[in-house]
Amino acid sequence: MNYATIKNCDIANGPGVRVSLFVSGCTHHCKGCFNEVAWDFDYGEPFTRETMDRILDMLRPAYIKGLTLLGGEPFEPQNQGPILELLRRVKRELPQKSIWAFSGYLFDRDILTGRLGPWEITEEILGYLDVVVDGPFVESKKNLSLRFRGSENQRLIDVPASLKEGEIVLWNDWQAEGKGLRK
Repeated sequence: MNYATIKNCDIANGPGVRVSLFVSGCTHHCKGCFNEVAWDFDYGEPFTRETMDRILDMLRPAYIKGLTLLGGEPFEPQNQGPILELLRRVKRELPQKSIWAFSGYLFDRDILTGRLGPWEITEEILGYLDVVVDGPFVESKKNLSLRFRGSENQRLIDVPASLKEGEIVLWNDWQAEGKGLRK
């Protein structure tokens, strides 16, 4: 896997101050995508053990609330193995940090169906995530006033609650406050 960029002290892609990893590779090709260069799986730098170490070091300060995965597309089958390795380390070394992922795939139609590569990998990734912002960016539904998403069709999904309930449970700020997910 390659990555396009890593942002330290990001406040736009989840609650609080976060570290954001923008992976390379995306097959959605949404019209109006803000990160079109990251569609190419070969764009950017190789994602290595040293890259993971750097991300973990960036996550260590107490003021950093968590990690956000964006793209490109974190759920592309080619990206899931390295993403899983990173998430295992984050949860083992920094279990108090929240983890968000943005995906152009729909949570219920695509991610939960097991069609994105080996289900055991996708399932384990989901076990580490707090929130998935799902759905493709739709330029005609772009709304700059939305919090943590670009178009009105996208949903902020509380992953643990959704898996427990067997249906989509949307994430809300007031729910997150008690879970330590809010700034």
